[in-house]
Amino acid sequence: MSLVWIAAGEASGDILAARLVAALRTLAPGLRFAGIGGERMAEQGVESLFPIRELALMGLVEVLPQLRNLARRMGEAEDALRRDRPALLVTVDNPGFTLRLARRAKALGIPVVHYVAPQVWAWRPGRVRRMVGVVDRILALLPFEAPFFEQSGIPVEFVGHPILESEAAGGDAARFPLDGPGLLVMPGSRRGELRRHLPVFGAALPPGVTPVVALAGTVEEEVRAETASWGARYVRAPAEKADAMAACRAGLIKSGTSSLEAAVAGLPHVVAYRVNPVTAAIVRRLMRVRHASLVNLLAEEEVVPEFLQERCEPRLLRAALQPLIDDGAEAERQRRGFHRALEKLAPPGGGAPSAAAAEAVLRMLS
Repeated sequence: MSLVWIAAGEASGDILAARLVAALRTLAPGLRFAGIGGERMAEQGVESLFPIRELALMGLVEVLPQLRNLARRMGEAEDALRRDRPALLVTVDNPGFTLRLARRAKALGIPVVHYVAPQVWAWRPGRVRRMVGVVDRILALLPFEAPFFEQSGIPVEFVGHPILESEAAGGDAARFPLDGPGLLVMPGSRRGELRRHLPVFGAALPPGVTPVVALAGTVEEEVRAETASWGARYVRAPAEKADAMAACRAGLIKSGTSSLEAAVAGLPHVVAYRVNPVTAAIVRRLMRVRHASLVNLLAEEEVVPEFLQERCEPRLLRAALQPLIDDGAEAERQRRGFHRALEKLAPPGGGAPSAAAAEAVLRMLS
């Protein structure tokens, strides 16, 4: 019975890893699993080596104070790999941690598959050279990523985006009754994101709306405390969040996979994001793409408005949200754009993206 070690470093990676484990169990029931994950991997019976909330850091200023703890956790993960000697390491997203772990795994002679291509095509494309010889294959979620990495000699397989499998498309508004128009708020799953987003998002709430706040397990207590004065409702389970998306008129969503999730649900929204000013200055100098939102990148136009850094401020956000809450022409324009973006995310052979990823992993094992 082969052991597959899976390392995810944040909430979104935990979801992808859990779906991958479920698909692998279906295709190869004899596999065993160990690694680093969150509550979704735990639901699949994979106990985490340590809590992934310790890895959910974003930005240079956030990471620096945690370097000692990160180094300790890295050592624990390396020791576990040396002890377990898995047939394969699958690293999932969060390249700051997982690719460092991949380098140590390769030194131990363990093959590595990296699931979710790092967005080096968006900024600092030269970083792709650091992955050469570190990972044996990349499983890419976006169709335009494979040619980029293959130019550097790294085998890449486009397996489709698991967001197409999310519960978001199956929501039922009748199961989530609201008093007045609802606004889904998705502030992020990292503590730094919450510190920068929640005060702005709270001040941006249009009058008369019912805020519905999506909770991530790693930061649930912090979100509840910071939004206690909003008069908000909260959703946590994926099925309940899908119902909330179906019931809400609009979304105020941090940039990232959450925007794709809203698109799957057909929920018009605006994208907002802030990072530490030092990090922002560095990223701006290195950016190589026109859009931050994956919906906009896939559609090759601005389907959803983006409010980044200094433009992430209450007045602008409120003004952009109001037409969506009114459910007029702007909301319908976004829904048409969602369709154009999402149709590019299906795996080439059809079927479920997580099954395509599982098949790629099994080919590596064989």
